[in-house]
Amino acid sequence: MSKNLVRPQSISGFAEYLPAEQRAAQQLQDKIRRHFELYGFTPIETPAVERLEVLLAKGGDTDKEMFLLQRLDPDAEAEAKLGLHYDLTVPFARYVAQHFGQLTFPFKRYQMQPCWRGERPQEGRFRQFMQCDIDVVALDKLALSFDSEIPLVAWEVLKSLEIGDFDFRISNRKITQGYLQGLGLPENVPLAVVTRWLDKLEKIGPDKVKEELVKLGLEQPEKALALAQIQTRDLSFADKVSALGIEHPSLTQGLEELTTVMERLFAEHQQGFLVDLSVTRGLDYYTGSVYEIRWNEHPGLGSIGAGGRYDDLAGNYTNHHLPGVGLSLGFTRIFSKLKAQLPPPTPTQVLVTWLEPEAAKSRQIASQLRARGINTESYHESAKLNKQLQYASRKQIPYVLFEADMEIKDLRSGVQQPVDLNTWQPL
Repeated sequence: MSKNLVRPQSISGFAEYLPAEQRAAQQLQDKIRRHFELYGFTPIETPAVERLEVLLAKGGDTDKEMFLLQRLDPDAEAEAKLGLHYDLTVPFARYVAQHFGQLTFPFKRYQMQPCWRGERPQEGRFRQFMQCDIDVVALDKLALSFDSEIPLVAWEVLKSLEIGDFDFRISNRKITQGYLQGLGLPENVPLAVVTRWLDKLEKIGPDKVKEELVKLGLEQPEKALALAQIQTRDLSFADKVSALGIEHPSLTQGLEELTTVMERLFAEHQQGFLVDLSVTRGLDYYTGSVYEIRWNEHPGLGSIGAGGRYDDLAGNYTNHHLPGVGLSLGFTRIFSKLKAQLPPPTPTQVLVTWLEPEAAKSRQIASQLRARGINTESYHESAKLNKQLQYASRKQIPYVLFEADMEIKDLRSGVQQPVDLNTWQPL
């Protein structure tokens, strides 16, 4: 009887890895997790699904990209409307509000989970993707020192992943907002719209940004561009802004905050950070420091990390005032370019052959090596030696231990020698 076969095919925009890739991804995630915990961040995990009223509370265009959950059973009882979370910030906000009485503030958390967005797949953009987030949230007041700690953690994570050259760009939204207000922004021109165009300076160029600012009715677009074009790898950004001749209390406060943050960052990693006053981030809930990370080797990839400070993380879910600062690393976007640098496709370090009629000796040797922390497989059946060696070679297992004569062979170098199970270590 013939079967109706369904063609096995993955869905565009949903990453799926072969064993070697999955192992590499897990190893990199372990590195990230380790760095987060070195700074005292504790892990949490929230459900993939949230109520729509929670996901939509922040506003914006998120509803256009959201995946909704619907049961196929037409007879099922009506349930609350649910959706897959599109980032980890909104679920974190709900989590803090819900568990407020059980948390110690400042609360330092990290979260490494998939997110889902219904956008068109392309380079660096996926419908399902892993994010690695760190945030610090406090009750009523959050120390400015965390605005420099968050970038330090992320910088060390990216260095440990050995991704090469990247620019860690930092600004403060109070600078941009205060400058534009001091410039005399027309009442009918929304501040958020102007900052979003300035944030696109590198992507579309100054001429296009100026054109859009003129359309908005901004009378001095050149002055706005002059601020956004300031970039420094030292503290001279403050003098460059002052030289533009614009004054406003918010501008002054933003410059003071950014100077304090950058003093620590430059002291620890002088060339690791770039002050870029075009960075404002498009999300309106950022209120102070803002971060954006660009991978110089892959300029078309978009940002591989971003974040900033917000005055009230969970204001849509609680009356408690909970300011915070955080950053998200786009793991799937980063890994899409790191897959070429893969380790062997198996964690196995040694294959113990099975040549004798019974498997007892092979399994005993394998158990003894595992007890010493050496990843070991015992071959699964008595078979010709060439077949077992071929298996080890295809899986890129570096060592084969011949149980009959107690010798071990390094398949990479071809060297074979006697082995002492009590002292031998793989290289």
